[in-house]
Amino acid sequence: MGMNAVVFAAGLGTRLKPLTDTMPKAMVPVGGRPLLQILLEKLHENGCDMAVVNVHHFASQIVDFVSLNNGFDVDVRISDETGMLLETGGGLKKALPLFADKDVPVLVHNVDILSNIDLGAFYSDSSSLIESGGCGAVLLVSERKTSRYLLFDDDMRLVGWTNVATGQVKSPYADLVVDKCRRLAFSGIHVVNPAVRSFMDSWEGKFSIIDFYLSVCDKLVIKGCTIDGMRILDVGKLDSIGAAEDFLQVYY
Repeated sequence: MGMNAVVFAAGLGTRLKPLTDTMPKAMVPVGGRPLLQILLEKLHENGCDMAVVNVHHFASQIVDFVSLNNGFDVDVRISDETGMLLETGGGLKKALPLFADKDVPVLVHNVDILSNIDLGAFYSDSSSLIESGGCGAVLLVSERKTSRYLLFDDDMRLVGWTNVATGQVKSPYADLVVDKCRRLAFSGIHVVNPAVRSFMDSWEGKFSIIDFYLSVCDKLVIKGCTIDGMRILDVGKLDSIGAAEDFLQVYY
């Protein structure tokens, strides 16, 4: 099965200043290659046929780079958010109609995430779950330490979210017992059933995809998935670029 993918590349990259004063986050080089190139090449190697890349900050740099390099052998379509940055939920809602085949599950991947994941296998396994069980999305999660966690039941179905630093909890289940939930960190990689777009009809403009998932997880099965030996690196800050270069040498 060919893969459809959405690459979130529209962010301002404020944590990567001053580099992002003159370029979008997606064009920040790691080991001599922009983050967008690293991801598109990995997507191609894992069977991706078509990718939608959203753009906002220094959008023309991304458009020109993709065009000049023929999308690194991926059919790339641009979702233009220059008028308004739509965040992850609004960005996905705008991107989904741009695919030629609108019934195929979509891998969604933040441009600043590096991983050792076999994206083809994750996409294939998640697509099977979606197509056989009516699942709305499969979220790649881990036991990484953070302050904000997604909450899952014993069947790895999403039931809520918590900020352990503040004690805040979000859930459609009023009687949720947080201590009985599995607490896992989101990786920024997920596979989405395109049918979820019909649940987004009342969501306008910019919104978070996690807020959307939390609002529908009592009506739509949103699954979590862990992978043994998974390594994830968020290239979100200037001091992470050195670690990212080391990560590429080991896993790419």
